[in-house]
Amino acid sequence: MTNYRRYRIEGGCYFFTVNLAERKRQLLVEHIGLLRAAFREVMVAHPFKVEAVVVLPDHLHTIWTLPEDDTDFSLRWRQIKSAFSRGLVKNDRISASRARKQERGIWQRRFWEHAIRDSNDFQRHVDYIHYNPVKHGYVGQVTDWPYSSFHRFVHLGYLPVDWAGGAAEGDDLELE
Repeated sequence: MTNYRRYRIEGGCYFFTVNLAERKRQLLVEHIGLLRAAFREVMVAHPFKVEAVVVLPDHLHTIWTLPEDDTDFSLRWRQIKSAFSRGLVKNDRISASRARKQERGIWQRRFWEHAIRDSNDFQRHVDYIHYNPVKHGYVGQVTDWPYSSFHRFVHLGYLPVDWAGGAAEGDDLELE
C-alpha cells in the first residue's frame, strides 16, 4: 500500500477535493441537508472554518482553515464521511475489501488536499470552487448553482452576482 504523505501546517489553510466512490451517483445534492448536518456535527467537536465550498452531485471542493494549534484535517474528513454515510439507507454495493474494513462504499477512500500558499493561491482556488458547476455543465452561470459559498460571497459584497457570467470554460479559472 502506498504511504501517502500529507503536508501539515498548524492552523493551515487547505483546498480539498472529495469524491463519491461511484461518480455517477448524485448523493451529495440529493442529501444536501445530511451533508450540511455532518459538517456541522464535526465542526462542533473539531472546529475549522469553511472559507469556500461547492457541492456537486458526486464530489465537492472546499477550502478550510484549521485552528492555530491543529493539523488534523484527516480526522475531520473521516468523521464527515462517516456521519453522512450513517444517515443514508444501506443499499449500496460494497466490495469484499470494503466489507472487511466495515466501509459503506459511498466515498472514495482518499481525498486530495493542497496547502494554500498565499493570497493569490487562495483566490485562484476560491474562483475554481465557485466556477466548478459551470465547468461541469450543471448551470450556465455561477449564480444558478444553489450549493455554493458563492451566494455568501455575493451577500457579503465580495463578488457581484454576475461574477464570471461571461467567462468561457478555461478562462483563468482552471487550476494547474
